Amino acid sequence: MKAYPGRANRNRRFPIASLLFAAIVLLGLALGWSGGCSKKPVAESAPAPAAPPPSSIRVSSGGDSISIQTPTAEFTIAPAGYVAAKLLSNQQKLSLDDPANDSGSTVVIGGKEVKDFAFDLANAKTSVPEGKLGRRGQRVEVQGKSPSSGLEATLAVEVHDDFPNVAFVSSSIRNNGSRDIALDQVDIDRHRLNAGLVDAKSAPNRMWSFHGASIQWGKDNVFEIPKKFQQQNQMGSMVEVKGDLGRVGGGIPVVAFWTRSVGEAIGHVETLPLVLSIPVKTESDGRVDASVRMLPNRVLKPGDTYATPRSFMAIYAGDYYEPLRMYSDVIDREGLAKSTTTNEDYAVSWCGWGYLADVTPKQMLGTVPKLKELGIHWATLDDRWFNNYGDWQPRADTFPDGEIQKMVEQFHAQGIKVQLWWLPLAVEDGGPGYESHNYGISQVVKDHPDWLVLDKNGKPAKMTRNLATLCPAVPEVQEYYKQLTQRFIHDWDFDGHKLDNIYSVPACYNPKHHHKSPLDSVYAMGEIYKTIFETTRALKSESVTQSCPCGTPPSIAWLRYIDQAVTADPVGSVQVRQRVKMYKALLGPRAAVYGDHVELTRIQNPDRNERDLGSDFASTLGTGGVLGTKFAWPDYGPKLSDVYLTPEKEEHWKKWIGLYNKEMLSRGAFKNLYVYGYDVPEAYAIEKDGAMYYAFFAPSYDSKKNASQNWSGEVELRGLEPGKYHVVDYVNNKDYGIVTVPEARLKVDFTDNLLLEATKQ
Repeated sequence: MKAYPGRANRNRRFPIASLLFAAIVLLGLALGWSGGCSKKPVAESAPAPAAPPPSSIRVSSGGDSISIQTPTAEFTIAPAGYVAAKLLSNQQKLSLDDPANDSGSTVVIGGKEVKDFAFDLANAKTSVPEGKLGRRGQRVEVQGKSPSSGLEATLAVEVHDDFPNVAFVSSSIRNNGSRDIALDQVDIDRHRLNAGLVDAKSAPNRMWSFHGASIQWGKDNVFEIPKKFQQQNQMGSMVEVKGDLGRVGGGIPVVAFWTRSVGEAIGHVETLPLVLSIPVKTESDGRVDASVRMLPNRVLKPGDTYATPRSFMAIYAGDYYEPLRMYSDVIDREGLAKSTTTNEDYAVSWCGWGYLADVTPKQMLGTVPKLKELGIHWATLDDRWFNNYGDWQPRADTFPDGEIQKMVEQFHAQGIKVQLWWLPLAVEDGGPGYESHNYGISQVVKDHPDWLVLDKNGKPAKMTRNLATLCPAVPEVQEYYKQLTQRFIHDWDFDGHKLDNIYSVPACYNPKHHHKSPLDSVYAMGEIYKTIFETTRALKSESVTQSCPCGTPPSIAWLRYIDQAVTADPVGSVQVRQRVKMYKALLGPRAAVYGDHVELTRIQNPDRNERDLGSDFASTLGTGGVLGTKFAWPDYGPKLSDVYLTPEKEEHWKKWIGLYNKEMLSRGAFKNLYVYGYDVPEAYAIEKDGAMYYAFFAPSYDSKKNASQNWSGEVELRGLEPGKYHVVDYVNNKDYGIVTVPEARLKVDFTDNLLLEATKQ
C-alpha cells in the first residue's frame, strides 16, 4: 500500500488539514491531507482570524503528563506519547486504558520496530484549533525524538467543545538525520485496554466490540472479545475472499470496545476511504491492543516528513451506537453530510429474488394481486435481468423486445413502484463467470478499453464477483454512469435502485489515467455513487436508492449517497438487529433501514445450498427497520417451495405487514437506551408520536436456529418522563396495565420477542 494523496477533483470531500500536520502542501484553498514526504510546509497568507469563542476545555500539566479536560471527559498525554481517555461520570473517572509504559505511536523502519519516542511535555504548545470543526476547543502539540532511529515526531491532540468526548490525534514523523530511512509502517493512537480497570472481577479482555471492517460475507462485526483473538480490520481497499465472490472491502473506519459502564473507540475521521487498518489483538496477559496503522512503504530522505491522517479516540457510556453516532456527526461537520430521506424509503418492499436468476416479467407481474392484498407498493427486479455487467441491457431470453419497460408500465398501472438491481463499475472482460452466468466481454470494454482499472502488471484489476472495473476517477466514466442512471430512471421509468455487492474498487495503475496515486480510483469511488444518487433524485424526488455491502458493514466511500440503508444479507435475526442499530447511529435516529428479506432471518446451509426459511418480522419492526420479503406466489413447484407464500405464511405476513403499516415505527426516533451485550433481555426503544415502543428479545433468540426461546423476568422501560403509562403488547393485544415512572418495571414471560407500546395517561 502507498500513502493517501488526494486529487484536485476531490477537494470538496477532503478535509482541511493544513494546521493539523507538519508536512501538508496547500494547493489553492485546500487540496487536503496527503500523507507523504515534503521538505518544507507551504503556508498560505490569510487575514488574521477573529478571536475564538470561549472554551470550557482546560489544559493542565503535571510532572509526567498533560491533561485536557472537558465537562465529560479527560484525555492525558504521557511522555511516551500514549493518549489515554477517561469518562467523567458520577464523580468517577472511568477508563479502559492501561498503558503501563507503552508508546502511543510506533514505526517500523527497515523491518525493525521503533517504539522509543520520548516527548517533551514541558515545552508543549497550546493553541486554538482550526478547520471545519470550529475554533472552540484546545490543541496541544508536543515534540518528540527516537534515540534509536534519529527520527523526530510531532504529536498533536485536539479536543473541541462541540465533541467533548472525542480527541483527535495526528502525528508527523521527520527524518532529521543524514541518511535515507525506509519507512515501512506507522501506528498511531495505540491503546492497551483492560476491562478489569472498571470491574475487578473481569478478565482484561471481557468486553464487547464493534469492528467496522468489510472482510468476509456473513461475519459478525459485533461480538465479545475472545481470550485469543487477532483481526487486522483492513479499511478502504478490496479484501480477497474465497469463492466466486472474489473480493469485499471498504468498511467504516471505526473499532469500538465497551463494558457495562464505559467504552472506548478509535478510528480515523478523514472523509475519504483511506487505505489503512485498525488491528486488534488480545495479548497473552489478556489485555487488548488496538491502533490505527498505515503502511507508507516509502523512503524518507533527510529532511522529509511523513504526516498521518487524523485519527480519533472516543470515550463514552453505552455500546457501539455512541461512537458511531459521534463519528457520523464529525464527518458531517467535515463536509460529508447525511442525505435526506424520502417518504418512499419507509415503504414495505417485495423483491423478485425469490424467483432467482431467471425471473420473467410474467412471474414478477403475477405477484401483483398478492402485493396489493398485503399492502405492499414497492417491487424490486433483482439480479440477472441483464445481458452482461457493464452494458446493462435486458436479457434477450427473459426480457426481449422492450418487455422490461412494459413490465414497469404495468406495475405503475397497479400503483406499484419498482427498483432495479445493478452493480456500478463492474464490467466483463472474459473469465469464468459468477454462479450461472458466464462472462463475455462488455461492449463498453470493447469501445473504451482505456477506461479499465489496471493492476501493477497492466492487467484488468478485479473487483467483487471477479469482474473487471471501470476507473471511477476518469471523468468519462462518471459521465457514463450518469447516462446509465438516466436510462434506468427516465427512459425505462424505474423508481430507484438496488445497488448490490457494493464494497470498494481496486487501486489503478493505468498509465493513461495519469493518476497522482494508484489509490485515486479508491478515493474517487464515491463520485460514481454521488452521481447516481443526485441524478436519480433530480429525476424522481420520491425515488429510493439503496446500496448493499452484502454480508458486511458499508463503506464510507458511498455511505452518504443512499437514502435507504439495508442490513445486507444478514445471516439470521441477530445480525438484522445489530445492523439496524449500526445504521441508525451512522445515518440518524430516523434513518430508513431496510431489514432485507425476512426470509433471511433463518438460514439453513448459508455456505452451500442455502435455504432461506425465516419469518421473523419482529427483529426489523421492533428496532425501527423497514420490512421486506421475497416470497414467490403462486406456487411454482419444488424449486421455489422454501419461499412460496403458503396460506399459513400468508396470514403471518398479513399480520406483520399490517402492524408495520399501522405503526410505522421506522419513522420514529431510535433511542439508544440499552447496552448491547449487557442488558438482558436484549432491548430496543423507539419514540414516535408521543409514545414509546419497546422490543425485547430472548437472550439466545436467533431465528436462524429455528428454536424458540423463552424468557421470564423483569424488564425496565427506560426513557420515559415522570408520570403514569399504559402498556400494551401491540402484537398480541395483551394489556400490561399501568406503570409509574421512575419505577417503570414489568414482570414478563415471553417466547422469542415481546413488543410493547407505552402511552402516557
